[in-house]
Amino acid sequence: MNKLFKGLAIASLAMSASFVQAAAPSVTLDQLLEKIKKERISEARIDKKREAEFRSARADKSALLRKAKAERTAEKARGARLLKQHADNERRMAELAADLAAAQGDLKEAFGVVRGVAGDATGIVAASVISAQFPGRAEELAAIGALKGLPRLKELENLWFALQTEMTESAKISTFTVPVSDVEGNTADRKVTRVGAFNLLDTDGYLVFREDGVAELARQPEGYIVGTVAPYLEETSGYTSLYLDPGRGGLLNLLTGQATLEEKYHQGETVGYIITAVLILGLLIALERVVTLTLLGGKVKAQLKNPNTPTNNPLGNILKVYHNSKDTDVETLELKLDEAILKEIPRLERGISIIKVLAAIAPMLGLLGTVTGMIGTFQAITLFGTGDPKMMAGGISTALVTTVLGLVAALPLMLVHAVVSGRSKALLHILEEQSVGIIAEHAEKESK
Repeated sequence: MNKLFKGLAIASLAMSASFVQAAAPSVTLDQLLEKIKKERISEARIDKKREAEFRSARADKSALLRKAKAERTAEKARGARLLKQHADNERRMAELAADLAAAQGDLKEAFGVVRGVAGDATGIVAASVISAQFPGRAEELAAIGALKGLPRLKELENLWFALQTEMTESAKISTFTVPVSDVEGNTADRKVTRVGAFNLLDTDGYLVFREDGVAELARQPEGYIVGTVAPYLEETSGYTSLYLDPGRGGLLNLLTGQATLEEKYHQGETVGYIITAVLILGLLIALERVVTLTLLGGKVKAQLKNPNTPTNNPLGNILKVYHNSKDTDVETLELKLDEAILKEIPRLERGISIIKVLAAIAPMLGLLGTVTGMIGTFQAITLFGTGDPKMMAGGISTALVTTVLGLVAALPLMLVHAVVSGRSKALLHILEEQSVGIIAEHAEKESK
């Protein structure tokens, strides 16, 4: 193959030489032949060098292959040794475990009891308000509960001290200084009073103990409960009352999630606000009617004491009609007095029917809120299912709150309607009574 390439190269060089000869007559054929011989010798040297490099590389590859085979053989032998060593270690570990079990004897059962007690006590101590004054006890108990071997004397003493501290301090009332976080997340050192294992107190009220330390309640209990804290902290001897949380802070934490009266009211949403507006409107009308009828009632009573001098009041207007119609017959006077009474009725009964209508509308609006709240509940069930009751709580709260608001609004409206209607009827009764008396007196005078 190399000879073929060389022949082709020589032929091409010859052709190029002929062209060169034709283009450049100064180069002779002897010179061209000499040049080809030199290039041939140079190519031969290059070919030999390349063949030597290829043979050297082949030798290196053979050496690498032999080395890799030797390493594989060594690794197989090492793997066999490790498998044998692993099997020996397993047997040795089984023998040592058996020896350990035999050596532990009854101590193994005691260790189980210690670990169980430490595990149970960890949760109790971690949530105890006593840990606010004596921190770190829960971590020690957790370390004892996580032991894999027999507990040492120091660990047994730590368990004993932790349990004894919990029992002893639960019967004490002590005051100490500890960092307290407020509702905004700011922390400051405060003087805190611990009442046994029940509550933490300071001058602002009740505190709670959490994993991250002592913190203020998001919302304090009702005023009469918090009102016992300050007198208790100021008392130095004798006895005084104080509300305690038997759940050791559990009830106080639940209290923060309980809705206040204002929050419950706002759960009624738009329908609740409309019911409130209906109640306010009805009460304002009733207030105006009560004031007006009271004033008119006073004027009517004053008019009864002085019938001969009619003034500007319902009874005075009727008496004016009588004085202006003394010369008429009984039938005409009766008709004129009835007309005068009819003119006074709108003045006395104005707005009373509106109060009655509002009293009837309020529970109907409550029923409307109930329906809309249940619609919202069923929509939540359709979207999220019944797995989480909190998703349905909003609609149910709206339904119940609006029902309560409707009834709460209807009851006082019905009461004030009865009061206003009674006062109006009492005044009308006086007018009718006086009108009948005037007619009777006029008829008696005519008969004479």
